[in-house]
Amino acid sequence: MNNEEIIQAVERALEEIRPFLISDGGNISLVSIEDDVVKVRLEGACVSCNINHMTLQNGVETTIKRYVPQIKEVIDISKN
Repeated sequence: MNNEEIIQAVERALEEIRPFLISDGGNISLVSIEDDVVKVRLEGACVSCNINHMTLQNGVETTIKRYVPQIKEVIDISKN
């Protein structure tokens, strides 16, 4: 996969996850992909949710890796 294909695949993965986050008052956006690490920004209710780390690892990261297996990690930068 080239860079553009990776970005498109990650966006498709996020589109799969987004309805669940929106239903809980949150959202997610892609910030960047660097060295097989995806940086996302959690938004709305997701920022202050006390289980957002579980959502990030078990939902977001798992789904993204299903679309793009070479991704090593997904990092939330919303608190930075």
